[in-house]
Amino acid sequence: MCDNSSMASKLLMIIVFIFDLIAFALAVAAEQRRSTATSKQDTENKYNYCVYDSDIATGYGVGAFLFLMSNQLLIMVASKCFCFGNPLKPGGSRACAVLLFIISWVTFLIAEICLLAGSVRNGYHTKYRTRIFENPPSCETARKGVFAAGAAFVFFTGILSEFYYVSYSNATGSFSPYGGGEAGVGMAPYN
Repeated sequence: MCDNSSMASKLLMIIVFIFDLIAFALAVAAEQRRSTATSKQDTENKYNYCVYDSDIATGYGVGAFLFLMSNQLLIMVASKCFCFGNPLKPGGSRACAVLLFIISWVTFLIAEICLLAGSVRNGYHTKYRTRIFENPPSCETARKGVFAAGAAFVFFTGILSEFYYVSYSNATGSFSPYGGGEAGVGMAPYN
């Protein structure tokens, strides 16, 4: 028979996997659909200005950002952010959980920074124009590979956070800092 905690853990792992998959797909889509710009002349041939194509990559990047953030929040709430709750059993699972906790947070922050920076840069459109005889305006767009880097770190974060949760679950249990049994002093009769 399955107990409720193992069923909840399986459900959590499935939800986290789905959120990771959606965040990864959105980040890849953002890389494929990032905006491009061209310099155009106005109808009077006096000014150059920038014309940007679709801005859908910004929405994809923000979506990936939010799915990854909700994924990380789910894992941290389920594991009580590793800082609260009952102490963990000493051993390899606890050491692995600590290491995976730290590395998953590092990869999470890198992924979020890449996705946010790519979304902001992709959403920024220059609004100025230059005279025809001057240099054309700088039609800046998001660099190629920013969303791809975000997608790679979304993938790493997903794997590491799931392994972290498994290690954390293995390290939880009936750990007693006094070696099990009662914490009081035994009063056996002297004969």
